[in-house]
Amino acid sequence: MPAGAGGSVHPSSVTYKSIVAYDGTDFEGFQRQKEGIRTVQASLESALSQLGWQERAILAAGRTDRGVHAEGQVISFQFTWKHSPDKLTQAINAQLPGDVSIRETGIALQDFHPRFSAKSRRYRYSLFMDPTRQPLLERYAMRLKEAPDIDQIRKAAKLLIGERDYRLFGPSPNPKGTTVRKIIRADWAEDGGMYHFDIEADAFLQHMVRRITAALVEIGSGRLTVASFEGLLEDPVARWQGKLAPSCGLCLMNVSYSEL
Repeated sequence: MPAGAGGSVHPSSVTYKSIVAYDGTDFEGFQRQKEGIRTVQASLESALSQLGWQERAILAAGRTDRGVHAEGQVISFQFTWKHSPDKLTQAINAQLPGDVSIRETGIALQDFHPRFSAKSRRYRYSLFMDPTRQPLLERYAMRLKEAPDIDQIRKAAKLLIGERDYRLFGPSPNPKGTTVRKIIRADWAEDGGMYHFDIEADAFLQHMVRRITAALVEIGSGRLTVASFEGLLEDPVARWQGKLAPSCGLCLMNVSYSEL
């Protein structure tokens, strides 16, 4: 049984893995909190309970913050189910609110853990340029008043690739954990007035993507130079002092595994 999924396991139960999508706007984050606080985990566990699930907790690839969205969050749970995984997806979705959905479900190895078995996670931060407010877009993206200098941003983003101590951008989720991370991808693309920053790493620090995005926006606006950014990356005691990019623009796109 995976670590952390308390309770006894029925002999005929199996480990299921589900891909979950959600609009994080009206959730207080993914992780279950005290009773009465609306979270994605609590909604999923409530839906499973309606189907007879009796375990203590589901497992997840990551704990997204309040307001952060997901297209490819991964969860696992032990369950005794007599029908197909597709029927399980349908049954869970019938119990879920409209802003969270199981996209697909499959049977995983018994020791599969969505967090510890993961090779990498990919996040996307979305932005757009408009001098005036765009209420619908701003639910899922950060608004820039002026177009950023994409060339300078891309130069800075290339500096992020590789393994290093990224404590500049946040603490480890584990108080005793390392702040060394390996960034595999850091791409900035423009598409019809929308900007997308895709970043993939073996794991992320707390608020890491939102801090990195904020720094890149500063570079794009001319308030921070690429050289200064590189200096911050090389400084072992530096900490990002700027604001966080708002949570609304961030989406967990995908979690990769050696075997799915």
